[in-house]
Amino acid sequence: RGGDELNHPRPGRNYGWPVISYGEHYSGARIGVGTGAPGYEQPEFYWVPSIAPSGLTVYDGAMFPAWQGDFLAGALKFQLVTRVKRGEDGSIGPEERMFEGAFGRIRDIEVADDGAIWLITDEDPGELIRISR
Repeated sequence: RGGDELNHPRPGRNYGWPVISYGEHYSGARIGVGTGAPGYEQPEFYWVPSIAPSGLTVYDGAMFPAWQGDFLAGALKFQLVTRVKRGEDGSIGPEERMFEGAFGRIRDIEVADDGAIWLITDEDPGELIRISR
């Protein structure tokens, strides 16, 4: 529960799983030795509690220029879309949560050729939703 991460993997670096993590087992027990240890990289961004992320993509469209280069993901647990901002310096965060509860559980997210956003839900019945200006 919790501890889902965004990292920028670099050669020769160890990102910790399962030795370090911000998550915990469903029983509530800690995963590994805690959230940090020598020789392990810290995540660039993490969610606690977990949002159950799904369908991560990088926005590269023209319709929402302020989102250029940002991460977009569905959140199964909270039924929303999260936008995790990326700074010009490569930093990650903060996040903006959008459409909470509006569409149900977001299973996948894609950027359309015109820059709109496609969402797919895993509700019964599932839906294909277009987000545009």
